Amino acid sequence: MPTHRLTRGCFALALALGLTGAAIHAQTPIPAEPVTGSVAITAGRSTVLTTPFDITRVAVTNPAIADATVVRPREILIDGKGPGTVSLIVWGGDLRNNYDIVVEPTVLTIEQRLRALFPGEDISVSQNDEALIMSGQVSSNQVSLRAAEVAQATTTKLKLVNLLKYPGGDDSQQVLLQVRVAEVSRTALAEMGVSFFTSPQGIENNVGRVTTQRFAAPTYNNDQLTFSDFLNLFLFNTRYDIGAVVRALRSRGLIQSLAEPNLIAYNNQDAGFLAGGEIPIPVVQGGGINAVTIQWREYGVRLNFRPTIAGDTIRLKVRPEVSTLDFANGISFGGFRIPALSVRRAETDVELKDGQSFAIAGLLNNLSQDVIDEVPGLARLPIIGPLFRSKASNATRNELMVLVTPRLVRPLNPDEVPSLPTQEDRFLPSLGGVSEQIQGGAGAVDAPQLTDSPDR
Repeated sequence: MPTHRLTRGCFALALALGLTGAAIHAQTPIPAEPVTGSVAITAGRSTVLTTPFDITRVAVTNPAIADATVVRPREILIDGKGPGTVSLIVWGGDLRNNYDIVVEPTVLTIEQRLRALFPGEDISVSQNDEALIMSGQVSSNQVSLRAAEVAQATTTKLKLVNLLKYPGGDDSQQVLLQVRVAEVSRTALAEMGVSFFTSPQGIENNVGRVTTQRFAAPTYNNDQLTFSDFLNLFLFNTRYDIGAVVRALRSRGLIQSLAEPNLIAYNNQDAGFLAGGEIPIPVVQGGGINAVTIQWREYGVRLNFRPTIAGDTIRLKVRPEVSTLDFANGISFGGFRIPALSVRRAETDVELKDGQSFAIAGLLNNLSQDVIDEVPGLARLPIIGPLFRSKASNATRNELMVLVTPRLVRPLNPDEVPSLPTQEDRFLPSLGGVSEQIQGGAGAVDAPQLTDSPDR
């Protein structure tokens, strides 16, 4: 009897547990199939995503690109942080939705301004830490140049890279600059002065000398006259023991110099040229060291330029300079004569077509100097006063002209390389060396054909 009751109780318990499990299984619904979608947003902006169910949890794969915040039971605020695509998963009850959040790059203010100034033009602007890059297709070269000017004026801290294209544009990125620098210097010199003197015995035992010290005059040494320079005219009367040296000189000079450097520079890259030399300049070090070091200073004909190519138009920033040694205005230091530098410099921006030229002229330097020395009192005497006065006049006129011609160039193909100039009487006959057996690039195949002269 007890055993029967126990068996019936176990059966009832098992049946109850089975019903409870079935009820639990019936109360847990199977999740619905997730819904997918896409949300587009611009970096730096926000949007609100609405769901048809109450939200319990959200997840974003990369918060650095986009971030999601639940603001209401069925609304999510999405913030675009940076360009890219991330996944957003939303849970609510037995539902789950997946979204692709596409964050587009921010449209720069400069790009909006360019599209407003040049309607209908395809201009895109991108920016990184060091450069502002313009790309797209425009209708003309003028639009490309003006758009670059606007972009450069908007941001002066970034380097501008202009990749705008237009129909018929030249793909050359190298500029050949043909420069001719001509300088003409004219000088005129006029000197006039008289010095009077007596012999060591003097006139009736009276020895004397009158000079302005502008020009060399005789000196007395041990009862003798010493002449360092007889100047232009020398007169001496042995009867009256009186003489005179006269400096009367007029001279004119003409100096011409011409330099013709040719330079090649890449687009938006600096190039320079110097035809001259360097002079050593001693520099005293401070701090009680009393040491002297040497610094070298360049002089001569210098040219620095930077080309900017925009189709068939070349914009040049040119800075020519001509400097010469000026010993007259130099200084003496530690027993050394250090010359000064006479510099003529110009800096300008020009815009030219391929092959056009521009000239920088009118760089004039006029210098006039008059020095008058006179003996007080005697120089003011009528008629004979000019004999006690010395005058030196020096006039200099320098004129500099720079003529610049830019050209777009490209490398020569192997079949376009011209032959070198040769003559019938060549150097030495060939001995059949190894170099003549090399074929291709640097061998005899590409060299100009030479013929042996009859007397070899």
